[in-house]
Amino acid sequence: MRLLCLSNGHGEDAIACRILQSLQQSTAIKELAALPLVGTGQAYQAANIPIIGRTQAMPSGGFVYMDGSQLARDVRGGLVQLTLSQLRSVRQWNRSGGRILAVGDVVPLLFAWWSGAPYGFVGTAKSEYYLRDEHGVLTRCTWFERLEGWAGSVYSPLERWLMHHPRCHGVFPRDRLTASFLRKWDIPVFDLGNPMMDGFAMDIPEPDWQQVPLTVALLPGSRAPEVYENWILILEAVQALVETWNTPLEFVGAIAPSLAIEPLIAALQPHTWQSSSDPSGKTVWRQGNNILRLTQTEFISTLERTHWAIALAGTATEQAVGLGKPVIAIPGKGPQFTPAFAEAQTRLLGPSVLLCHRPEAVVDIVRSLQQQPEWRQQIAENGRRRMGTPGAAERISRCLVEQLSDPSGYT
Repeated sequence: MRLLCLSNGHGEDAIACRILQSLQQSTAIKELAALPLVGTGQAYQAANIPIIGRTQAMPSGGFVYMDGSQLARDVRGGLVQLTLSQLRSVRQWNRSGGRILAVGDVVPLLFAWWSGAPYGFVGTAKSEYYLRDEHGVLTRCTWFERLEGWAGSVYSPLERWLMHHPRCHGVFPRDRLTASFLRKWDIPVFDLGNPMMDGFAMDIPEPDWQQVPLTVALLPGSRAPEVYENWILILEAVQALVETWNTPLEFVGAIAPSLAIEPLIAALQPHTWQSSSDPSGKTVWRQGNNILRLTQTEFISTLERTHWAIALAGTATEQAVGLGKPVIAIPGKGPQFTPAFAEAQTRLLGPSVLLCHRPEAVVDIVRSLQQQPEWRQQIAENGRRRMGTPGAAERISRCLVEQLSDPSGYT
């Protein structure tokens, strides 16, 4: 089998890579390739997965749907020509007998349908949790917000038609609640978990909130230049904690490897952090008895040992929640992490995300968390339920091979 993976975003590329790397172990796969519809596919390049077709970074960074004003800039930057070229590439893949895996939202799903090839779909962008939880429909304030659920599901009739199409051999939603709703429309749904949690340990025990120092993950996001504005907001919250907390704190900034770290270091200076070396010789910053570290290589271990996180991030926030951690979210200026994005994130992830509109208000939230272990337990259980257990990429890859090996239909 020859398989082409389509994805449309940095997070989606990373999820797709996990599935493709698992597929590489299958003897049924003769060729794997990828076509990132947004950006240049750095995750695929790092994983040595061949990229076919044309790629190009757009001014919006892929966030046109969050900021309509970016669309004109993307069009001037060659969006139309890029899309037409990519459409031709997927058609050519079908002519040579290939199959397609779409990862993300309706855009790669439409491309997969357009190709004429048998396809599968990993839905990372949508969840019924945006509209409801296990207890019923969520309260929305305005008529426009209530309109989101007009079709009876977070997925529109068009998306459901694409997932129900005879050439769609498997749909892999991000959570159990969404899978149960999609089954109402006779869609070939497989509830196999969320690949975002792959790579983490299966059972992370809750850390001791009485230990010293407490560890705090700082997650500013992964997209420049927005990440540098986010970092300034996070440092304001950090400073509020440092000035009021009566025991030492350890802050760990988990920074994407693709980012320049120098602007993050420069932003520490107004807050009187002083650089020094830890016992291993790595540079750290100290303010009183508090310590701040930056890492671009220890993301998983940072999240696994942290007590809570302060975040202006998408995927990283979801992964922290999946580990049972409380995440304090501070809305930024965007284009990704806007107040609207943060509000939607609280619906997606429920009580695990604690929305904080002023950085200094973080202090009261953390004090309440420390004093209420029952609340922390509810947060941990909620996060693991919504994000699932590690190992989804392997489960999905095995199912894909089985379903796409027979182009006549799904079982």
